[in-house]
Amino acid sequence: MHSKLKNYFIFIFSILCLFWFSCLNNQEKISKILKNKPGEDNVLKKIREKGKLIALSDYNSTNYFIYRGEAMGYQYDLLKTFADHLGVKLEIITSNDLNYSFKSLKEGHVDVIAIGLTITKERSREVDFSLPIDQTRQVLVQRKPKNWRKMKTVDEIESYLIRDPIDLAGKKVVIQKRTAFKKRLINLSEEIGDSIFIIEDPDHEVEELIEKVALGKIDYTISDEHIALVNSKYYPDIDVKTNISFKQNLAWAVKKGQDSLLIVMNDWIKGFKGTLTAKLIYNKYFKNDRNINFARSEYHSVGGGKISKFDDDIKEVSKKYNLDWRFVSSLIYQESGFKPHARSWVGAYGLMQLMPETAKELGIDSLSTPKKQIEAGVKYFMWIDERFKHIIKDDEERLKFSLAAYNVGAGHVFDARRLAKKYNADPDKWLGSVDTFLLKKSIPKYYRDSVVRHGYCRGEEPFKFVNEILDRFDHYKNLIKN
Repeated sequence: MHSKLKNYFIFIFSILCLFWFSCLNNQEKISKILKNKPGEDNVLKKIREKGKLIALSDYNSTNYFIYRGEAMGYQYDLLKTFADHLGVKLEIITSNDLNYSFKSLKEGHVDVIAIGLTITKERSREVDFSLPIDQTRQVLVQRKPKNWRKMKTVDEIESYLIRDPIDLAGKKVVIQKRTAFKKRLINLSEEIGDSIFIIEDPDHEVEELIEKVALGKIDYTISDEHIALVNSKYYPDIDVKTNISFKQNLAWAVKKGQDSLLIVMNDWIKGFKGTLTAKLIYNKYFKNDRNINFARSEYHSVGGGKISKFDDDIKEVSKKYNLDWRFVSSLIYQESGFKPHARSWVGAYGLMQLMPETAKELGIDSLSTPKKQIEAGVKYFMWIDERFKHIIKDDEERLKFSLAAYNVGAGHVFDARRLAKKYNADPDKWLGSVDTFLLKKSIPKYYRDSVVRHGYCRGEEPFKFVNEILDRFDHYKNLIKN
């Protein structure tokens, strides 16, 4: 038994060493690139300095969405993994308008476009592409005959469908504007020696056009195969089996000349592709049949637009206290995962995870309704916020201080402010200042300092608490209407 335990610890130690050396190797590679790419064009250095990667992705049921309060999506998961590799946070800007996406990249508002762009010569003149992340084919999306379920044979169904692209002659095909689909249809029209009437829709993206086909509003559209296959699970009345192109490479795009970022990105893609993590992420969104339930759920940002079953109560209480209901939702998700009967190991309970004494002072107990729990938690948050109002004038900045105090107590946050002031940091600034000293309150040198009145604090918890709530709030603002 002792021998087995010893071998187990040796195995765990080996895995940790491999992980540590891998992280060290990543940072060494990035440091070399930073050293070899000095000057104005070193976007990688700027990303590291600002501490975040700003990515543009499209908002749909596969790339980026909210499900039951959590940010999800294929491109989102890939971007998060890459941002972790860089050692920075991820900020996402959403757009389903390709003109806007390319303009944002050119003007430096975003660092990368991550929407699975098809690599074309025309686009390569505008942007620099990463190594391929995926491959796909373009497919025709068409509607099955109305009574296809009652038809006796597959051949009978097939007789209503286009299987040979030559049969698109004279047909009207609606596609998303500025996609690679247009050029393929033009070439196809030349190949078959007849007209295909191509209509570019400037207002709807691919998934919306697929829905229009399913509802009978348009007859045909074009989609990348992996997107079409996912949507065919939501809409069983569509057919996506007709290929109109060979396999094509999909990639991320960066601004022309941003070599430092591109080198690191390509190095990461080479190492990441083929890994178990890469396969799991792909299968999660494109092979998992549970995705049907995701998109049909009322708690999916695309399908239903709700965050939780408590949305109406949260909206009502938030309006009363002049707070964004999506912020309150993010706080509740962090505290309880929207579980009104949740209890923590320290005795906090309910949606807002109030301690029993605090809850009693606010007039609630474990049997109180979810709405009363929400109002009590919001009142408590506002009481904390009031304590910082005369000190931190900026509303957005004060939000961070108040959140930390909600988690760990105002006393520890005031201690961190005093430490920041003592060490010549800004006591009114959270990021890179007070948050740093709250983290240091677990170190004897700092929690035993004469300016500290509340002793030891495991500062990592409030540090993560603030970051995760505000990150999630950003996702909610991106994807959920106010």
